[in-house]
Amino acid sequence: MRLLLTISVLLFATPALAERARALGLAPGPLPTGPLNAITDVPGVAVGQVTIDRGDTIRTGVTAILPHGGNIFAGKVPAGIFVANGFGKLMGLSQVRELGEIETPILLTNTLNVPEAAAAIIEHTLAQPGNEAVRSVNAVVGETNDGGLNDIRARAVTITDARRAIAAATAGPVQEGAVGAGRGTIAFGYKGGIGTSSRVTPQGFTVGVLVQSNYGGRLILSGVPIPPPPAARPPSADGSIMIVVATDAPLSDRNLERLAARAMVGLARTGSAFSNGSGDYAIAFSVHEAVRRTPERRAATAAAPDVGNDNISPLFVAVADATEEAIANSLLMAQPVSSRDPATGHWRSVPAVDADVAKRLLAR
Repeated sequence: MRLLLTISVLLFATPALAERARALGLAPGPLPTGPLNAITDVPGVAVGQVTIDRGDTIRTGVTAILPHGGNIFAGKVPAGIFVANGFGKLMGLSQVRELGEIETPILLTNTLNVPEAAAAIIEHTLAQPGNEAVRSVNAVVGETNDGGLNDIRARAVTITDARRAIAAATAGPVQEGAVGAGRGTIAFGYKGGIGTSSRVTPQGFTVGVLVQSNYGGRLILSGVPIPPPPAARPPSADGSIMIVVATDAPLSDRNLERLAARAMVGLARTGSAFSNGSGDYAIAFSVHEAVRRTPERRAATAAAPDVGNDNISPLFVAVADATEEAIANSLLMAQPVSSRDPATGHWRSVPAVDADVAKRLLAR
């Protein structure tokens, strides 16, 4: 895999060295970030990724988000999902909406490998100590279609790959750009991918966001339109985005759904077309211990804290700003990726946003 990546860099011109949005002066909103400016600033949240580059045609991968390091099935977390446009395959959606909780890691991958990712989650969950009697698992898997750069019909992601992503999850810095589930994605005609950001509210709560960007429209960074790359084919407005939101604020599933909805504010700022062919999803969960749905709480009448409606607005600001910056990071940290279409034999190279060009436009 390292050899393939090296050849790709040598054969195709690259823009200026990738930089996160803040290095270009792009820092949406008034709130400070967490120490890593990543979803892993939320205590206990871990991210693992497996990137798959194989031959001329396979450019794909898996990204895993773990709400906490324990047995998630036993210690379920409250969650809410908001769908702006449902042209996508979010496995586990109906049960999360019905029960307001997530009981597994969240995996992101490509459209046709959702079953393998789900199988990996099920295997992982059944293998956890204490789950010997479990007979039903609601695996949560999100996807975007990376068929523009990946031979998606080859269904290259295996159950083993997806389990490796879960096992690799750590609470440290998150790799961004053309990695994991973002390896083959395209956004606005540029190389999309994985991006993350965080915000800390005046009450001391952290909101972290991770995105898998693969959508279109008219790219806007900090209110500044970025011209599309010169290409033989015009950028498509279709595609999808998966947005995963984590917070340590004690929130009910009702307010987590409201939080997920505000992520779309950040998405809109980046110029999303919200087209018919786009799936736009946000999943939000809380890691606060007092709202975790332990077996004891599920078996009894339990009281849980919930940030009041009159105090929730800073969290809405945080998620909108962090989503906007996470998307910018997914583009700015990407490198060009090239592959060969197995049907036509033609090569396609998708460029990354040139950091120098973006910096000059933002400076104006």
